[in-house]
Amino acid sequence: MPSVAVMASKKLPADNELSTAPFDPRFPNMNQTRYCWQSYVDYYRCQKLKGEGYEPCEYFRKCFESLCPYAWVEKWDAQREENRFPGKI
Repeated sequence: MPSVAVMASKKLPADNELSTAPFDPRFPNMNQTRYCWQSYVDYYRCQKLKGEGYEPCEYFRKCFESLCPYAWVEKWDAQREENRFPGKI
């Protein structure tokens, strides 16, 4: 794993704009775990219903990518591939 100094010295491309998920009144508390989970489920549910090329689904992807720890997303992706994901998609 690279040191903090090496990671801090890396720069993002100029066209890569950082943002986070907007406020959602369904999840008003500081703990955003539920918002993360629901955005992940909503993204894959949207893709299932509308197809993978449906642009409005990207809103949910951007939300869960900015809120969820990468390890959680990897775990959930593996569970979906193995048909043992606990959520209803």
